[in-house]
Amino acid sequence: MFTGLVEHVATITHIEPASSTTEHIITLGNAASILGDCNIGDSIACNGACLTVLSFDADSFKVGLAPETLTRTYLGNLPVGAGVNCERAMAAHTRFGGHVVQGHVDAVATIKEVKPDGASLRYTFQFPESAAHQMPYIVEKGFVTVDGASLTITQVDDSDLSFGIMLIAHSQSKLTLTNKKVGDPVNIEVDCVGKYILGSESRIAGLVERVVDRRLAELGLLKK
Repeated sequence: MFTGLVEHVATITHIEPASSTTEHIITLGNAASILGDCNIGDSIACNGACLTVLSFDADSFKVGLAPETLTRTYLGNLPVGAGVNCERAMAAHTRFGGHVVQGHVDAVATIKEVKPDGASLRYTFQFPESAAHQMPYIVEKGFVTVDGASLTITQVDDSDLSFGIMLIAHSQSKLTLTNKKVGDPVNIEVDCVGKYILGSESRIAGLVERVVDRRLAELGLLKK
């Protein structure tokens, strides 16, 4: 589990494309600040995707991208030299400054618009039609994770599958988002609380209906 507070921006230094027997492996360097307590098998969120450390040294670490990760994210398209937002798994003794982030990317959106607003920047992101089912989880003043960063949703437009956030001045220097332009992709994880609530609603309704029907049948009150 993560908080969406990006700790460090690492840099892709090497890529080993997937083969029939190996995963797509990327090496992230310039990462010494998050490797002091690292162990093989640890989870590190990379642009919002929870990945497993395969090996590491004092300044770099390797992670593998499984087919599901390559399908759900754009990480497989990043070149050598690209910056990647990184966050280690949340420790129990630290403050919970963001929100509950699973590191399970739901969809890739694109940057639709960027507008300055004082010292802040207003970003608008747009889902493709294939990810339209994510919009019910996008709620004004709710949480969303963009490339691993916990952000507050400032506006929602269901008509064109878009939503906005405001990036404060402090965050602009801490994230890769400010290096992106209109049309570039971003990994999106919607709020997992909303996923559980809406995802369970239809199941619970169906369960209640079956229980009621069974009881009515036992009482001989169910019409056939």
